[in-house]
Amino acid sequence: MSAVVEALSELLSLPETMERFVLSSSRPNDVNQSNRGGVLGTLPVDILDTPKEYIFYMDVPGLSKSDIQVTVEEENTLVIKSNGKRKREDGEEEGCKYIRLERRPPQKLARKFRLPENCNVSAITAKCENGVLTVVVEKLPPPPKPKTVEVAIS
Repeated sequence: MSAVVEALSELLSLPETMERFVLSSSRPNDVNQSNRGGVLGTLPVDILDTPKEYIFYMDVPGLSKSDIQVTVEEENTLVIKSNGKRKREDGEEEGCKYIRLERRPPQKLARKFRLPENCNVSAITAKCENGVLTVVVEKLPPPPKPKTVEVAIS
């Protein structure tokens, strides 16, 4: 019976396994977590592989584009981080104060992705609209196929 459970477990984790083979993703605990009592959260992502580019879609509710950093480390590692800070809206009149705070501020988020060899890391773009961060990584054109030239022997 345990063999059946193991087989089902492996089938259910198939998307994670495929992601590991295509775009190796490190877990957030691999990122420096010296955030003094804050919690480092995961950044859920959808990755679309098109003929010309890879597109990363991430939900980042409550964060603006200035709260998010997108960088490339070690020539092929895409790093996406946020500092997790959100400003509170202050009352317009003097003497105003919050009587209830239920909305959580965003957590510190971090995610790393090892990019394939065919990525053009100098042409990465990112935009943040309506709580969704979209990062586009262009693919390099495939290398030209070597030509075979037949030489006549005299």
